[in-house]
Amino acid sequence: MKIGLAQINPIVGDLPGNVDKIIAWSQEASRQGADLVVFPELCVTGYPPLDLLDSPTFIDAVEAALDDLARGLPSEIGVIVGAPIRNPEKVGKRLFNAALLFEGGELRAVVRKRLLPTYDVFDEHRYFEAGTSSPVIDFRGLRLGLHVCEDMWNNQEQAEHFLYEDNPIDLLADKGVDLFVNISASPFSVGKHAQRNNVIGESCREHGVPFLLVNTVGANTEIIFDGDSRVHASDGHRIMCAPSFEEAMLFWDTEDTAARCSRTHTDIADLHDALILGLRDYYQKTGAFSNALVGLSGGIDSAVTCALAVAALGAENVTGITLPSRYSSGGSVSDSEALAANLGIAFHHVPIVPAVDAFEEMLADLFSGTEEGIAEENIQARARGMTLMAVSNKFGHLLLTTGNKSEMSVGYATLYGDMNGGLAVLSDVYKTQVYDLANYINEAAGQTLIPQSTIDKPPSAELRPDQKDADSLPPYDVLDDILRRYIEEHLEVEEIGLATGYPTALVLKILNMVDRSEYKRRQAPPGLRVSPKAFGMGRRLPIVMRWLRQRSDVALANEKAQ
Repeated sequence: MKIGLAQINPIVGDLPGNVDKIIAWSQEASRQGADLVVFPELCVTGYPPLDLLDSPTFIDAVEAALDDLARGLPSEIGVIVGAPIRNPEKVGKRLFNAALLFEGGELRAVVRKRLLPTYDVFDEHRYFEAGTSSPVIDFRGLRLGLHVCEDMWNNQEQAEHFLYEDNPIDLLADKGVDLFVNISASPFSVGKHAQRNNVIGESCREHGVPFLLVNTVGANTEIIFDGDSRVHASDGHRIMCAPSFEEAMLFWDTEDTAARCSRTHTDIADLHDALILGLRDYYQKTGAFSNALVGLSGGIDSAVTCALAVAALGAENVTGITLPSRYSSGGSVSDSEALAANLGIAFHHVPIVPAVDAFEEMLADLFSGTEEGIAEENIQARARGMTLMAVSNKFGHLLLTTGNKSEMSVGYATLYGDMNGGLAVLSDVYKTQVYDLANYINEAAGQTLIPQSTIDKPPSAELRPDQKDADSLPPYDVLDDILRRYIEEHLEVEEIGLATGYPTALVLKILNMVDRSEYKRRQAPPGLRVSPKAFGMGRRLPIVMRWLRQRSDVALANEKAQ
């Protein structure tokens, strides 16, 4: 049997557009001689539809869209799609997350998702009732173990902890299937490709059954989907795989077991490509902006953000502005000019000194008798933020914020200043990764797009004379190591200290800085998620709390030992 894997990029809420795309791709699969074509999870609505699912009007529109889909699909081919469907029972959530098989203009089979994730960015129990059965679908003599996304992830035999009692993979295998078919909306994070290899390969080897996965591609607000659809043979080896970060159609003959998946993945290349896709889809799917705008400081973060914007949108759609203050170094302006010239973008020079002087004069009486400090420094950041927002408003530009995850973690960012904007491109990228991206961008281009002086200079906010990030923060390799262990691995002071040898007082200080900065992050623009644990909808800590870490005997002993 010839099966098409349709890795498409739906738009959340665009029911007519998504249906038209599914029909067009199904027609192409039919022309290519496919018997069956498989689309991703919730491809009719786009993922995640969030509280659109609470609207009865929206669900009515979904049902009408499914009727249009059934009428428009080619009759000679089977088509599997993902969509929400109503729960007819009076008890439970009102919807199921379902895989639907259409054939001959009719709905032939329905499989309801059993495992509903409620961790990180997922909140499916908020909307969906869990399915209670794992039916085997007989399609033209091929017994399909059809299931939805999370249903495959509870089959990791070596896992230390299982989130669910049910294991749909085992249940389907026990009934006897010829092929596992998973439709997914599985978000990207660095390293996700290898995780899928391990989970799917293990399922194949355990049950001796080949596995077909179709994952969505594209970005919807914070969440980026890499696609990475694939087929694995019954012994676990990959037969074929779709490219990541772009739409694609693959065709697989079920009799074919030859491996033809040669694409290699590196973390830095995947990170780079994911950010470009996330930025491009935010800009294009909103359709609200005429251009992208970046405030260029001459530093590494704004340079990488600008280079990514050019790669995503084209140089003709990116504008850079340098906003020097009295403390800006000559290099901050010249490096910004060089970057703009290298990238071929529109560039403007708007000094903020008059605005800062005006604020200082305005506040002179009120601030009289006080020591100059953070408030005066932040006037500069806020003057820049106000200027950039004025340009954004005037010309309809999407302002990109440039702060990285290291800075956002510890609050090294200014509300209503450098945090202004519509999309935070690097907010889930640590400072050390930003340097890696800068080098990768230059290497991939075969030329110096980001000036070497920008990469080499010590990072600085340049809000006071001779200021350096190192005045307030530990070296970024140390800081990022601590932050990863806390934010992504959920380790605490004692565990981090014992694992790294860093002084307990330093680790305690950094972790408390992270927690105290939550109020800032709640006011930040949405950021592109590229790690297993990003700030935003996937990490929820209270702003108002009195959780204070106690320095336990273990921590004190560790500190004395150091």
